[in-house]
Parts: sequence; C-alpha cells; structure tokens
Amino acid sequence: MKAITQHRYGGLDTLEYETVPRPVAAKDEVLIRVLGASINAADWLLLQGEPFVARLAFGLRRPKVSTRGRDVAGVIEAVGDNVRGFSVGEEVYAEVDAGSFAEYTVAHAKRLAHKPSRISFDQAAAVPIAATTALQGVRDVAKIKPGDKVLINGASGGVGSFAVQLAKAFGAEVTGVCSTANLEFVRTLGADHVIDYTAENFATGGARYDVIFDLVGNRSIAECRRALTRRGTLVLASGNGGRVLGPIRRMLAAMLLGMFVTQSLRPLSAAASGADLEVLRVLIDAGTITPPVDRSYPLAETPEAIRYFLEEHARGKVTITVTGLNNTKEWAASSSSATGAPCAAIRP
Repeated sequence: MKAITQHRYGGLDTLEYETVPRPVAAKDEVLIRVLGASINAADWLLLQGEPFVARLAFGLRRPKVSTRGRDVAGVIEAVGDNVRGFSVGEEVYAEVDAGSFAEYTVAHAKRLAHKPSRISFDQAAAVPIAATTALQGVRDVAKIKPGDKVLINGASGGVGSFAVQLAKAFGAEVTGVCSTANLEFVRTLGADHVIDYTAENFATGGARYDVIFDLVGNRSIAECRRALTRRGTLVLASGNGGRVLGPIRRMLAAMLLGMFVTQSLRPLSAAASGADLEVLRVLIDAGTITPPVDRSYPLAETPEAIRYFLEEHARGKVTITVTGLNNTKEWAASSSSATGAPCAAIRP
C-alpha cells in the first residue's frame, strides 16, 4: 500500500511517499481502508520530534512508527477476534496512534465510532482529535453551563472551530478571537462576538469572561487572568515553552499558580475516546455541529497540506483524501442545512 512515512526527525523534507506493507489488525483492532485523514498541530510537532520529552514515547533518535497521521475515516476491511459492535463494510472514524496517512491503517476498537451519516469522509476525518479535544474541554474541564460568557482564543482553527460550536450548544455566550481574514468565518460558526487580534487585545479590552480557552498561547497567563471573572476558568491547550517541554511548561506553571489564586487554571490534555466520537456523531447528524474543512489534498501531497496548515491560517481543518476519492463538502452548503438540536447528548 502507499503511505506517507518518516524515518528521521526534521522538516517536511523528511516525509516520503512510498510503498509499505499493509498493517494487520490485532485482536482488539479493526483494519480500515482509509478514505480521509486530517492534519493536526501534533503532526508537525512529532515530525520535528519536539518537544523532546515526547520522544520518550515516540522514539528517541527516530520515530518508532514510520507512517504518519492520527485522524482517520474510512471503511472496515477486517475485524479482530475480540472486537464487538463493528463489522466489515461499516463506515467508521477514529483517532490512531500513527498511520492514517496511508491507504490502510488499524484502530483500537475503544477509539472507534461509526461515522456520521450526513457528512463526507473528509469531514469525518476532521473530527477525531480536534472535536474530541474541544468536547472534553467544554464539557469536562471548563464545565460550561448556560449563560456563561466564554472567550475562545484561536476560534478559527481546528480545535477552536469546534469549541465555538460546542460552547454555543451548551448555551454559552461566545466570543471568538481570530485574524481579520477569519472574522466572518467565526461568525458563521455561531460566535456571538468576534475580536480581531491584530486590532484589539482581548486581555485589555475591559470585558470579563467566565471561561477563556487559550488555544494559541500568544497571551501570557497574567494577561488571560485579567480578562477572567474572579472565579473564572482559564483552559490552556497551547503555548511556546521551548524545545524540551513545549506547551507542557506553560501548563505546569499554570497548575502551580492555580494553587494560590481564586481562578481555576486548567490544562487541556484530551484523551482518544470512541465514546466521545459517538457523542459527536449524534451531534453532527442532528446538525448541532458541522466539521469545517478549509482545503483537501491527495495523499501524495501531504507535505504541501502540512505546509498550508502551518502558513496559511486555515479556517477549520485541512484534510487528506485517500484512494482517489474527493468527497469534501463545502462548509457553506453543509452549515446552511444545520437544524440545531438539544445538547443533552453532550452532558456528562
């Protein structure tokens, strides 16, 4: 099968498009014929082998697993002996440890869910990491409730575009922070207010929020705290902490400071979950949220897709179309058909 591989840490030039053996599903896994994958910030960090602490899990000198990619949507080709609830031929989506930038990959059954029926494979592939992170942040970390004033710094990105929609589903009043070019896009996601970070600093604007999601890390913890209510919650999912610890350094600092202040300073470290993908499937099929896909690339052009993701401030997600099937639906068309639905499915 064809796959995007990496045999040493570095930049985009370390990626290769080559033929590799097809993986075999273990007893608790399924084999998936990949129809869609997507790009995440973690793909770029792991490509470089940064932060260095991550190499303890992914390989000290070189990647332990050469095939790249973590988000996948496709069709089940084979089912392991211990897998229940999934059958050959079913459409599914999942988060995998590595290997979705390929024609076939394997996924653990606990990280797997049936694909939402109202969206394409490209859109489904945009969901696993970004939407699961947003869901766990909104529901479990921030515990957003109706009427909360929520600010999302990085509202036009992968996680942010889902966080806006989910926070609205929970009944929050949402302010999205993004660039000038993405203001209208964030409005289409449902944001009540938008802030152009090139013209205004949300931390000094005078408004106070019950919850702030910092998905960018371009404001200090002190600045973010100034924009919080006295008992507000700051959720951190990004930050530039150097090559050794990366964003972990900022999260650790916030956790330490949080022991001495009235505000809640919480890191957001999402876990892969088939159960949460099932929750998201219900919400997507109900029209409550829609995965926004900015652009899609064929498998062989994955390095260019990552470059676009890094340099062009993508609106929502950048996806990879595999096996020659171009099935991306336009965001405007799919979002205009959304009907909305109660958010009971996303309560704990």
